[in-house]
Amino acid sequence: MELLLAIFLAVLTVFVAMAFYYEHPKAEIPHGFSQRQKLYIFHYILNFGFGLAKFLEKVGITSEVHFLRALMDGIPPLKDQRLFIKDLRFEKVKVRLYQPKISTTGQRRGILYFHGGVGQFGSIRAYERTCRYLAKKSNSVVVSVGYRLAPEHPFPTQFEDCLTATIHFMRTAQDYGVDPSRIIICGDSSGGTLTAAVAQALVNRRDLPKLRAQILIYPFLQCVDFNLPSYQQNEGVPILLKKRTLALGLKYLNKDLSVMEAIFKGSHIPEDLQLKYQKWVNPDYIPHEFKTRGYKPIAINPFSEELYTLFKLVFDPVFSPLLAEDSVIAQLPETFILTCEFDVLRDDGLLYKKRLEDHGIKVTWCHLQEGFHGIVFLALCSGASTFRSGNKGLEKIVNFLRLM
Repeated sequence: MELLLAIFLAVLTVFVAMAFYYEHPKAEIPHGFSQRQKLYIFHYILNFGFGLAKFLEKVGITSEVHFLRALMDGIPPLKDQRLFIKDLRFEKVKVRLYQPKISTTGQRRGILYFHGGVGQFGSIRAYERTCRYLAKKSNSVVVSVGYRLAPEHPFPTQFEDCLTATIHFMRTAQDYGVDPSRIIICGDSSGGTLTAAVAQALVNRRDLPKLRAQILIYPFLQCVDFNLPSYQQNEGVPILLKKRTLALGLKYLNKDLSVMEAIFKGSHIPEDLQLKYQKWVNPDYIPHEFKTRGYKPIAINPFSEELYTLFKLVFDPVFSPLLAEDSVIAQLPETFILTCEFDVLRDDGLLYKKRLEDHGIKVTWCHLQEGFHGIVFLALCSGASTFRSGNKGLEKIVNFLRLM
């Protein structure tokens, strides 16, 4: 029996590995990346995980999304006696509160953390190490927000939960020893999208204190142009491949993946919106040094009214915060933006940085020259999965927080 099980697992492994070898035959890791071999290995392990998830769904064992969630939740938290940790609810939203035990004079800063995962993966548990690290290193009260996930809870539930948790914390901050004028919101990847959207939603609220700052860690910010220099240069760079970016986004919105190529070519955008958004989403605004690895302008395909009708919700600033009106951008708080050279989303961050600075918003920018998408999250995973550049990013974030 044990032999049969071993044979079955071996055959399963081979089939899954072969399937994903042909789907992603080669990772494109640029020369000059000092930890190339480690990234290659991580890339193929990740692809194997995606492949196994698809296989298990096809044979009816579990859904792809639930398997991937379980993998993320499997990262064990590090034990720590220096923090009070408590699970709470802010209205109906699950949160986990981290408070340093060390005594302090006066009130602390408060940080709300919105995890990444394209609105479908990630959790309080998966980001336990990140939130503990920020609480300890910056001597802050951290609130990890366990917003509900798609597809069980469709977009924009994730934004609504994050906004609800933020408002609740702003109103009750003093109950947790937090100065209401020193509240910062922070998130990575799609959590960075949520951070930007929540900050925008709060600019006209006169019944709440102003946010002290927002921290955007390699955020997704627009779906107008998937052919910016960073998308072209990093199309096959792990871990967020260009096709994977759009595929995950379409699954988040519960849309058919068959439209991917048409969206890549811009057929979902009417001409009047193209003209409007060119003021904000334009490769001409990307500094020249970020085009040296290659960039070729791509002609826009003819507009499809049907495609626009299906996807016009993606132009809502809640989904694409870079498309917010100038009157909103001009009121945003001080901002920290982290970008990575080898990330398809790099130019989203660069364009948002420009918009903020054009309106006089103070921006602290950290660019990881050897960074790729997800590197900050991986920095707190133990052993072989860590990358030096991720540690540098964490240090920059903590240094920024200490000034708030």
